[in-house]
Amino acid sequence: MDAFVRKPPAGWRQDRGEASLADVHRSVDVQASKPGWRRAVAFVGPGYLVAVGYMDPGNWATSIAGGSKFGYTLLIVALLSNIMAVVLQALCARLAIGSGRDLAQACRDSFPKPVALTLWFLAETAIIATDIAEVIGTAIGLNLIFGIPLEIGVLITALDVFLILYLQRLGFRWVEALIITLLGVIAICFTIQIALADPDWGAVIKGFAPTTQIVTNPEMLYLALGILGATVMPHNLYLHSGIVQTRAYGESLPEKRKALKYATIDSTVALTFALLINAAILILAAATFNKTGQTDVAELGEAHKLIGPLLGLAIAPTLFGIALLCCGINSTVTATLAGQIVMEGFLKIKLAPWLRRLITRAIAIVPAAAVTIWYGDSGTARLLILTQVVLSLQLSFAVFPLVMFTADKAKMGALVAPRWLAIFAWLIAIVIAALNIKLLFDFVIGS
Repeated sequence: MDAFVRKPPAGWRQDRGEASLADVHRSVDVQASKPGWRRAVAFVGPGYLVAVGYMDPGNWATSIAGGSKFGYTLLIVALLSNIMAVVLQALCARLAIGSGRDLAQACRDSFPKPVALTLWFLAETAIIATDIAEVIGTAIGLNLIFGIPLEIGVLITALDVFLILYLQRLGFRWVEALIITLLGVIAICFTIQIALADPDWGAVIKGFAPTTQIVTNPEMLYLALGILGATVMPHNLYLHSGIVQTRAYGESLPEKRKALKYATIDSTVALTFALLINAAILILAAATFNKTGQTDVAELGEAHKLIGPLLGLAIAPTLFGIALLCCGINSTVTATLAGQIVMEGFLKIKLAPWLRRLITRAIAIVPAAAVTIWYGDSGTARLLILTQVVLSLQLSFAVFPLVMFTADKAKMGALVAPRWLAIFAWLIAIVIAALNIKLLFDFVIGS
């Protein structure tokens, strides 16, 4: 495995050092001798780990709140978020394949140490916010299905550290297989629930049309930014730029171009699938809660209690709980991997794999556990939505460096982003920053 790069390429100040996720770096065979379709299949996986960000429990909270309060109106936000995610994740794959570095390593190399440390702190803050949502969601899922108290459920979520260690010992494809299997279960659960809800499909289509009301209504903007933060997540940018490098795609330019093509297809298809699930959460909330005048449903436990009587089938709450539990398990796995990439990339800390994962998990799970135990059943909805808005506010600090690096020919060489893609990416970065500034302005004026 190519775990070390000895000479810094043009445009970079230092050697990369240890490869991203060194224990699984270039561990998945994608031999050029394989037929085209088999080679494409070998690249399938990283995109679905990224797609988990669409379906984390924090996203459930924002989508349920948005769907119950405003019906189908915020579907356009889910669509726009998906477009942004497709572009940004494609840039992550480009950075990884073109430079051989993940986003954290690139930031460490390119910025002065105080700036790099600040970006590391912000990235860790984003992962903590992500984990608060995921730990709460998983604990609620365990509580809804098995009646396990929230405090015990939080502790159970820590076991994912050992799950990742075991699966990665078998091979990184086993991690991806677990994620994809659980995504399949989530899809089946929502397909059944949507069929039972029988939404107004005309209103659903209208919901994908743009409206200025989202920007002019502060409450709607708050939820819209929550959906954006839950969809295009900062830790996903670090995660994707690391896990793409688990493929042994070779070092020649033609091999890298093919790898970029297949990796982009993988993430685009996965994110399109995730859009359907993400939209399904909002559609379900609109078709069940908003339709019956229940416009203030936001807590996952409350949604679970109401969904059975409204859909008229006893199995509906069970399907809701199973999907939520699968989302929580998936999200904690991917957030743990992102935490490892961020810590190793920014700080160059070299520890045994199990200890690295334990530390990165503890950094996130300790505050998540404290908050969950403190809040209990009440107030979790507002807390979940707040974590997604925090993620949205952190997003620019990952997006701007990503766009800068991939548009820099000195750093990227022949795989530099085309001019049209760089302009589109800069536009996305500016829009995200502008929306966040407006959110802060409204918060200051309103307080």
